[in-house]
Amino acid sequence: MTNVFQKSAFALPVVASEVKSAWLQEGFDFGIFRDQPGQEWNDFVHDTDEFVVVAEGELTIRVGAETAECKAGDLVCVPRGAVHSLKTTSQNGSVWFYGYGTWGDN
Repeated sequence: MTNVFQKSAFALPVVASEVKSAWLQEGFDFGIFRDQPGQEWNDFVHDTDEFVVVAEGELTIRVGAETAECKAGDLVCVPRGAVHSLKTTSQNGSVWFYGYGTWGDN
């Protein structure tokens, strides 16, 4: 997986059941976070690959040395072993989906 940040990867509104179905077909699980404004998740590292899709709101997401402002519809591909952080920057909080699995090219 080479393209960490994929802008507008999902059509709006982002539908949880559609994302979940797509990920399950790729062997990934599916979860949902609902975060308050300013919520931060800092310096996480996983031993699996991770997908993140912003469903509502805006987040600043850092993966390794790359940082992007992400909004609804954006997909972030976090490779296993990469240090990553997320911060909700929108005033009304955020909703984002995540899934763990293994990409075929790893």
